[in-house]
Amino acid sequence: MLETLLIRSRATPSEPPRRRGATSLGTERDRFGVLRGVLAAVPWLQVGVGAVIVLLAALVPWGTGKVLGAMDQQILAVDVKGDFTGDSRVAVERAAGSWIGKSYFATDLSDIKASLEHRPWVESAAVQRVWPDRLVIDIREKKPLAYWTDGRLVSRTGELFAPPNPEVAGRLPRLAGPDERVRDVINMARTMSEKLVARGLGFAGLSLEHRGAWTLRLDNGIEVVLGRDQVEQRFERFMTVYENRLAARSDEVSRVDARYTNGVAVKWKAAVTASGPKS
Repeated sequence: MLETLLIRSRATPSEPPRRRGATSLGTERDRFGVLRGVLAAVPWLQVGVGAVIVLLAALVPWGTGKVLGAMDQQILAVDVKGDFTGDSRVAVERAAGSWIGKSYFATDLSDIKASLEHRPWVESAAVQRVWPDRLVIDIREKKPLAYWTDGRLVSRTGELFAPPNPEVAGRLPRLAGPDERVRDVINMARTMSEKLVARGLGFAGLSLEHRGAWTLRLDNGIEVVLGRDQVEQRFERFMTVYENRLAARSDEVSRVDARYTNGVAVKWKAAVTASGPKS
Protein backbone atom coordinates (compact mmCIF):
# COMPACT_ATOMS: atom_id res chain seq x y z
CA MET A 1 0.00 0.00 0.00
CA LEU A 2 2.71 2.36 0.90
CA GLU A 3 4.73 1.35 -2.11
CA THR A 4 1.84 2.08 -4.47
CA LEU A 5 1.37 5.53 -3.03
CA LEU A 6 5.01 6.30 -3.40
CA ILE A 7 4.97 5.28 -7.05
CA ARG A 8 2.01 7.51 -7.74
CA SER A 9 3.70 10.36 -6.01
CA ARG A 10 6.64 10.08 -8.40
CA ALA A 11 4.47 9.65 -11.47
CA THR A 12 2.20 12.66 -10.84
CA PRO A 13 4.23 15.46 -9.28
CA SER A 14 2.47 18.59 -8.20
CA GLU A 15 4.68 20.78 -10.50
CA PRO A 16 5.92 19.94 -13.99
CA PRO A 17 9.52 18.82 -14.03
CA ARG A 18 12.08 21.46 -15.02
CA ARG A 19 14.15 20.78 -18.11
CA ARG A 20 17.84 20.96 -17.53
CA GLY A 21 19.53 23.87 -19.35
CA ALA A 22 16.34 25.57 -20.51
CA THR A 23 17.28 29.02 -19.09
CA SER A 24 20.74 29.37 -20.77
CA LEU A 25 19.46 28.12 -24.16
CA GLY A 26 16.62 30.58 -24.16
CA THR A 27 18.98 33.44 -23.38
CA GLU A 28 21.25 32.50 -26.28
CA ARG A 29 18.26 32.38 -28.63
CA ASP A 30 17.23 35.82 -27.44
CA ARG A 31 20.69 37.16 -28.15
CA PHE A 32 20.70 35.73 -31.67
CA GLY A 33 17.33 37.30 -32.23
CA VAL A 34 18.57 40.74 -31.20
CA LEU A 35 21.64 40.33 -33.42
CA ARG A 36 19.46 39.33 -36.38
CA GLY A 37 17.31 42.38 -35.73
CA VAL A 38 20.29 44.69 -35.65
CA LEU A 39 21.71 43.20 -38.83
CA ALA A 40 18.36 43.47 -40.53
CA ALA A 41 18.13 47.16 -39.57
CA VAL A 42 21.54 48.09 -41.08
CA PRO A 43 21.19 49.66 -44.60
CA TRP A 44 23.79 47.45 -46.22
CA LEU A 45 23.40 49.04 -49.65
CA GLN A 46 24.24 52.50 -48.35
CA VAL A 47 27.11 51.11 -46.30
CA GLY A 48 28.51 49.39 -49.36
CA VAL A 49 28.21 52.50 -51.49
CA GLY A 50 29.87 54.56 -48.77
CA ALA A 51 32.73 52.12 -48.50
CA VAL A 52 33.27 52.25 -52.27
CA ILE A 53 33.28 56.06 -52.22
CA VAL A 54 35.82 56.14 -49.40
CA LEU A 55 38.01 53.68 -51.27
CA LEU A 56 37.82 55.69 -54.48
CA ALA A 57 38.55 58.91 -52.61
CA ALA A 58 41.68 57.32 -51.24
CA LEU A 59 42.72 55.98 -54.63
CA VAL A 60 42.10 59.16 -56.67
CA PRO A 61 45.05 61.21 -55.31
CA TRP A 62 47.30 58.22 -55.62
CA GLY A 63 46.12 57.54 -59.16
CA THR A 64 46.29 61.21 -60.11
CA GLY A 65 49.84 61.43 -58.85
CA LYS A 66 50.79 58.36 -60.86
CA VAL A 67 49.19 59.74 -64.03
CA LEU A 68 50.73 63.20 -63.65
CA GLY A 69 54.09 61.64 -62.90
CA ALA A 70 53.87 59.61 -66.09
CA MET A 71 52.74 62.65 -68.13
CA ASP A 72 55.15 65.19 -66.61
CA GLN A 73 57.67 66.83 -68.90
CA GLN A 74 60.44 69.35 -68.57
CA ILE A 75 59.72 72.94 -69.55
CA LEU A 76 61.49 73.36 -72.85
CA ALA A 77 60.36 76.79 -74.08
CA VAL A 78 59.05 80.12 -72.80
CA ASP A 79 57.04 82.53 -74.96
CA VAL A 80 56.88 86.17 -73.84
CA LYS A 81 54.12 88.50 -75.00
CA GLY A 82 53.44 92.18 -74.40
CA ASP A 83 54.30 95.68 -75.57
CA PHE A 84 57.69 96.78 -74.33
CA THR A 85 59.04 100.30 -73.88
CA GLY A 86 61.17 100.33 -70.76
CA ASP A 87 62.01 96.64 -70.48
CA SER A 88 62.83 94.35 -73.39
CA ARG A 89 61.38 91.07 -74.58
CA VAL A 90 64.84 89.50 -74.73
CA ALA A 91 65.63 90.50 -71.14
CA VAL A 92 62.34 89.07 -69.88
CA GLU A 93 62.89 85.84 -71.84
CA ARG A 94 66.36 85.57 -70.35
CA ALA A 95 64.95 86.06 -66.84
CA ALA A 96 62.23 83.46 -67.41
CA GLY A 97 64.74 81.08 -68.94
CA SER A 98 65.86 79.98 -65.49
CA TRP A 99 62.71 77.81 -65.35
CA ILE A 100 63.59 75.90 -68.52
CA GLY A 101 64.35 72.29 -67.64
CA LYS A 102 62.14 72.26 -64.57
CA SER A 103 59.01 70.17 -64.06
CA TYR A 104 56.02 71.18 -66.18
CA PHE A 105 53.52 70.27 -63.45
CA ALA A 106 55.54 70.82 -60.27
CA THR A 107 56.76 74.32 -61.12
CA ASP A 108 54.82 76.92 -59.13
CA LEU A 109 53.61 79.56 -61.60
CA SER A 110 53.11 82.06 -58.78
CA ASP A 111 56.88 82.00 -58.17
CA ILE A 112 57.51 82.94 -61.81
CA LYS A 113 54.88 85.67 -61.64
CA ALA A 114 56.33 87.16 -58.44
CA SER A 115 59.87 87.08 -59.80
CA LEU A 116 58.94 88.89 -63.01
CA GLU A 117 56.86 91.51 -61.20
CA HIS A 118 59.94 92.52 -59.23
CA ARG A 119 61.38 93.96 -62.43
CA PRO A 120 61.16 97.79 -62.29
CA TRP A 121 59.12 98.22 -65.46
CA VAL A 122 56.74 95.28 -65.00
CA GLU A 123 53.32 96.11 -63.58
CA SER A 124 51.85 92.61 -63.93
CA ALA A 125 52.80 89.23 -65.36
CA ALA A 126 50.34 86.48 -66.32
CA VAL A 127 51.87 83.00 -66.59
CA GLN A 128 50.17 79.90 -67.99
CA ARG A 129 51.16 76.39 -69.03
CA VAL A 130 50.74 75.20 -72.63
CA TRP A 131 50.89 71.43 -73.04
CA PRO A 132 53.19 69.61 -73.25
CA ASP A 133 56.32 71.62 -72.42
CA ARG A 134 55.79 75.36 -72.85
CA LEU A 135 55.11 78.43 -70.71
CA VAL A 136 53.43 81.57 -72.04
CA ILE A 137 54.07 84.83 -70.18
CA ASP A 138 52.07 87.98 -70.84
CA ILE A 139 53.79 91.14 -69.56
CA ARG A 140 52.08 94.47 -68.92
CA GLU A 141 54.43 97.36 -68.35
CA LYS A 142 53.93 100.37 -66.12
CA LYS A 143 52.83 103.43 -68.06
CA PRO A 144 54.83 106.47 -66.94
CA LEU A 145 52.85 109.63 -66.33
CA ALA A 146 55.65 112.01 -65.38
CA TYR A 147 59.17 112.31 -64.06
CA TRP A 148 59.35 112.55 -60.30
CA THR A 149 61.84 113.95 -57.79
CA ASP A 150 65.43 112.62 -58.13
CA GLY A 151 64.87 111.26 -61.62
CA ARG A 152 62.33 108.62 -60.70
CA LEU A 153 59.13 107.99 -62.62
CA VAL A 154 55.54 108.02 -61.47
CA SER A 155 53.11 105.68 -63.23
CA ARG A 156 49.54 106.44 -64.23
CA THR A 157 48.40 104.44 -61.22
CA GLY A 158 50.40 106.68 -58.88
CA GLU A 159 53.25 104.25 -58.26
CA LEU A 160 56.77 105.61 -57.91
CA PHE A 161 59.49 103.48 -59.48
CA ALA A 162 63.15 103.89 -60.31
CA PRO A 163 64.17 101.96 -63.44
CA PRO A 164 67.79 102.08 -64.62
CA ASN A 165 66.69 103.76 -67.86
CA PRO A 166 64.02 106.38 -67.03
CA GLU A 167 64.96 108.42 -70.10
CA VAL A 168 63.22 105.94 -72.40
CA ALA A 169 59.93 107.38 -71.14
CA GLY A 170 60.58 110.34 -73.45
CA ARG A 171 59.22 113.82 -72.95
CA LEU A 172 56.96 113.93 -69.92
CA PRO A 173 55.87 116.56 -67.38
CA ARG A 174 57.98 116.88 -64.24
CA LEU A 175 56.26 116.52 -60.89
CA ALA A 176 57.84 116.93 -57.47
CA GLY A 177 56.85 116.70 -53.85
CA PRO A 178 57.01 114.48 -50.78
CA ASP A 179 56.59 110.82 -51.74
CA GLU A 180 53.59 110.43 -49.45
CA ARG A 181 51.82 113.27 -51.33
CA VAL A 182 52.33 111.83 -54.80
CA ARG A 183 48.61 111.26 -55.43
CA ASP A 184 47.78 114.81 -54.33
CA VAL A 185 50.32 116.14 -56.81
CA ILE A 186 48.95 113.94 -59.59
CA ASN A 187 45.37 115.02 -58.97
CA MET A 188 46.27 118.72 -58.91
CA ALA A 189 48.40 118.32 -62.03
CA ARG A 190 45.58 116.65 -63.94
CA THR A 191 43.12 119.37 -62.98
CA MET A 192 45.45 122.18 -64.06
CA SER A 193 46.61 120.39 -67.20
CA GLU A 194 43.05 119.92 -68.46
CA LYS A 195 42.25 123.62 -67.96
CA LEU A 196 45.48 124.73 -69.61
CA VAL A 197 45.00 122.50 -72.63
CA ALA A 198 41.42 123.74 -73.01
CA ARG A 199 42.83 127.28 -73.36
CA GLY A 200 45.62 126.36 -75.71
CA LEU A 201 48.43 126.21 -73.15
CA GLY A 202 50.78 123.35 -72.40
CA PHE A 203 51.48 121.85 -68.99
CA ALA A 204 55.15 121.21 -68.18
CA GLY A 205 55.23 120.46 -64.47
CA LEU A 206 54.04 121.01 -60.93
CA SER A 207 55.87 120.93 -57.62
CA LEU A 208 54.69 120.81 -54.03
CA GLU A 209 57.10 121.96 -51.34
CA HIS A 210 57.22 120.35 -47.91
CA ARG A 211 55.63 123.41 -46.35
CA GLY A 212 52.71 123.09 -48.78
CA ALA A 213 53.44 125.74 -51.45
CA TRP A 214 52.59 124.96 -55.10
CA THR A 215 54.51 126.08 -58.21
CA LEU A 216 53.24 125.51 -61.74
CA ARG A 217 55.35 125.42 -64.92
CA LEU A 218 53.99 125.93 -68.43
CA ASP A 219 55.58 124.41 -71.51
CA ASN A 220 56.49 127.90 -72.76
CA GLY A 221 58.81 128.27 -69.77
CA ILE A 222 56.67 130.48 -67.56
CA GLU A 223 56.75 129.67 -63.85
CA VAL A 224 53.62 130.41 -61.81
CA VAL A 225 53.89 130.71 -58.02
CA LEU A 226 50.59 129.73 -56.38
CA GLY A 227 51.52 129.44 -52.71
CA ARG A 228 49.78 127.34 -50.07
CA ASP A 229 46.30 128.86 -49.75
CA GLN A 230 43.46 129.31 -52.23
CA VAL A 231 45.52 127.54 -54.86
CA GLU A 232 42.68 126.92 -57.29
CA GLN A 233 41.39 130.49 -57.04
CA ARG A 234 44.90 131.85 -57.65
CA PHE A 235 45.30 129.57 -60.62
CA GLU A 236 42.06 130.86 -62.13
CA ARG A 237 43.16 134.45 -61.51
CA PHE A 238 46.44 133.78 -63.28
CA MET A 239 44.59 132.32 -66.25
CA THR A 240 42.41 135.42 -66.53
CA VAL A 241 45.37 137.80 -66.36
CA TYR A 242 47.36 135.70 -68.80
CA GLU A 243 44.62 135.65 -71.42
CA ASN A 244 43.86 139.37 -71.09
CA ARG A 245 47.33 140.87 -70.56
CA LEU A 246 50.18 138.40 -71.01
CA ALA A 247 49.36 136.04 -73.89
CA ALA A 248 50.66 138.45 -76.54
CA ARG A 249 53.98 138.84 -74.70
CA SER A 250 54.32 135.30 -73.27
CA ASP A 251 57.83 134.90 -74.71
CA GLU A 252 58.98 137.83 -72.53
CA VAL A 253 57.52 136.49 -69.27
CA SER A 254 59.79 134.57 -66.90
CA ARG A 255 57.74 134.26 -63.74
CA VAL A 256 54.29 135.12 -62.44
CA ASP A 257 53.51 135.41 -58.75
CA ALA A 258 49.79 134.81 -58.16
CA ARG A 259 49.87 135.11 -54.38
CA TYR A 260 48.50 138.64 -54.48
CA THR A 261 44.94 139.29 -53.39
CA ASN A 262 43.74 141.26 -56.41
CA GLY A 263 46.20 140.43 -59.16
CA VAL A 264 49.61 139.02 -60.04
CA ALA A 265 53.21 140.19 -60.19
CA VAL A 266 55.19 139.54 -63.36
CA LYS A 267 58.93 139.03 -63.77
CA TRP A 268 60.12 139.75 -67.31
CA LYS A 269 63.00 138.09 -69.08
CA ALA A 270 64.60 140.96 -70.95
CA ALA A 271 65.02 143.49 -68.17
CA VAL A 272 64.50 143.69 -64.46
CA THR A 273 61.26 145.60 -64.56
CA ALA A 274 59.43 145.70 -61.30
CA SER A 275 55.84 145.23 -62.18
CA GLY A 276 53.40 145.84 -59.41
CA PRO A 277 50.20 143.96 -58.89
CA LYS A 278 47.98 143.96 -61.93
CA SER A 279 44.29 143.34 -61.84
